[in-house]
Amino acid sequence: MVSDRGLEVLRVIVQDYVASREPVGSKSIVDRYSFGVSAATIRNDMALLEDEELITAPHTSSGRVPTDKGYRVFVDQLADLRPLTPAQRQAIESFLGQSADLDDVLARTVRLLSQLTHQVALVQYPSLTSARVRHIELVSLAPQRLMTVLITDSGRVEQRQFDIVTPIDDALAGELRAKLNATLGGLGLTDAAARLGTFADGFPAEHRPVVAQIVASLSEQVLAGRQDKLLLAGTANLARTEEDFSGSIFPVLEAIEEQVTLLRLFGEMEIDLGGVSARIGRENATFGLGETSVVSSGYSSAGSVARLGVLGPTRMDYSNNMAAVRAVARYLSRLLGEE
Repeated sequence: MVSDRGLEVLRVIVQDYVASREPVGSKSIVDRYSFGVSAATIRNDMALLEDEELITAPHTSSGRVPTDKGYRVFVDQLADLRPLTPAQRQAIESFLGQSADLDDVLARTVRLLSQLTHQVALVQYPSLTSARVRHIELVSLAPQRLMTVLITDSGRVEQRQFDIVTPIDDALAGELRAKLNATLGGLGLTDAAARLGTFADGFPAEHRPVVAQIVASLSEQVLAGRQDKLLLAGTANLARTEEDFSGSIFPVLEAIEEQVTLLRLFGEMEIDLGGVSARIGRENATFGLGETSVVSSGYSSAGSVARLGVLGPTRMDYSNNMAAVRAVARYLSRLLGEE
């Protein structure tokens, strides 16, 4: 059983090690913090923490560093998160507030999170299983070049450009646009995909080849909208913390390139729009990320809930990172709720 003072000793060991990357000794704790006890007492507290496998000695006669279990206790004992500075909050509002659409706001979100935390930032697109078709647009780019645009009620915009077998005039383009919106508008993506299967049947034989091309493009867009997708930024930050990994960082880089892996990891983390959660070190071992920690929170968009967060070495500033992730998630929910 760890005493309250022992937990405080663990807290300062975590904070000092995160700041310096140097093992923390009892003398430095006594010199820097007002515990009101001797170095010998602090050494006893550290011995108890070591017995509980919360800290360990990386070298003989060295100071101590936190273990994965120690980081977990530290995170679980955080009574409150360090608030972001007014400048950081202003940066979130001004940077994300300039976004043009969902793709832009999520791209800005990962860039901002990476800058605030100096970690790899991740954001999951909102699940579109419940999304509905808001509007379909056909844009002629050249006589035989067309762009189809699919817009959902969650703000997602999917575009495809392709060459068509025969040019279409304005009258046919207008008819196609009107019929597509009348047929698919308001439908969920699953139902929209089913309706597209017979859409070309309602057109004369001479128009069916080009209509079939348009339907194929829209079908791809609908299917893309139903798939989970992640955006990442700040991967270069891993190189700056390479010393925090016992071996090469390449396995970590390979793991984060596999979106399926990260989506599975996100899927195992509880969705909590009011807070933030963390998976630390060996808790991520089954995903090939046993030397990393992931801090995440949920955000909402058009009734769907998705995750955003940061990934980095276990030696990270949990308090700052958790506060940044939570603040960005809350602002993102407000921003998307206003659209």
